Amino acid sequence: MSDYQKIITLQNEVQARLLEAELKERNISHFLRSYHDAAYNGIYQQQKGWGIIEAPIEYKEEILSILTDIEK
Repeated sequence: MSDYQKIITLQNEVQARLLEAELKERNISHFLRSYHDAAYNGIYQQQKGWGIIEAPIEYKEEILSILTDIEK
């Protein structure tokens, strides 16, 4: 199994869920990580973005392309 690396920072939950659904449909191995922390009431999401997608680096261009299509 390839090492997972940060591919992109996501700006909101809607963007994250749409991208995650598309990655699952295409069987692209990934991990969705939210920056939300209940103890700090989401303060890190305001500073860093909603969260990130981590995946094997060989999927980077495909994931970025999918996200571009979603944003259109």
